[in-house]
Amino acid sequence: MRKKAIIDDGCYPELVRGAQFDGIFEIPIIRRPEYFFVPETIVPFFERNKLVSRKVAVGFNEMDVNFADVLRNPQKYVEDFGRFGAIISPDCSLYVRASRSVQIINTYRNRTIGSFFQRHGLYVIPQIRRGSSATYTTEVFPERVAFLGAEKHSIVAIGTYGCIQSREEKRTFKSGLHAMLETLEPEVVLVYGSMPRAVFEDYRDATRFIQFDDWTTRQHGGK
Repeated sequence: MRKKAIIDDGCYPELVRGAQFDGIFEIPIIRRPEYFFVPETIVPFFERNKLVSRKVAVGFNEMDVNFADVLRNPQKYVEDFGRFGAIISPDCSLYVRASRSVQIINTYRNRTIGSFFQRHGLYVIPQIRRGSSATYTTEVFPERVAFLGAEKHSIVAIGTYGCIQSREEKRTFKSGLHAMLETLEPEVVLVYGSMPRAVFEDYRDATRFIQFDDWTTRQHGGK
């Protein structure tokens, strides 16, 4: 009888069979789609059954614990997510104060799950999340880790909800946004949350930004 491994690294290597990889850390790639799908709204994973539609995208801008099962068992969600027009890759937290290794592995998880769903026929939009400056500059690593696994001139998603409350958060978010636009040159950027002028005004002509109210705001009637 074959014994089960005592230690599970949580990376599930079977999920990347058939994937292609990007950069020195070999981050799985979410391919640029043939067309750009713009949803009518973005519904959080935990609330998805309240708004099932092929015109809607499922996002993961919520506590990681809410979608932990998607990271562990994505196979059982393929049919479920097929009810929607698109899936945004899981927004695994990249805390600025977390170790660099954690920030890298959570970028890997994001792209691994996104790539897995894409290879199973779902329309996937990469969620771009930056951590500390080490993830979106080359001051530590020779590549901008936060952007690996997302192709240039594509459609991407970002989230401002809960991330730009203080002046310092706005400053660092803007710095990461600048790096993303410079690196990926996206044609469409879906923004989950507000778009304050202090952060976005300098970049309004850089790409096509499409803003979506967060779920809580939407439930309370929008802006």
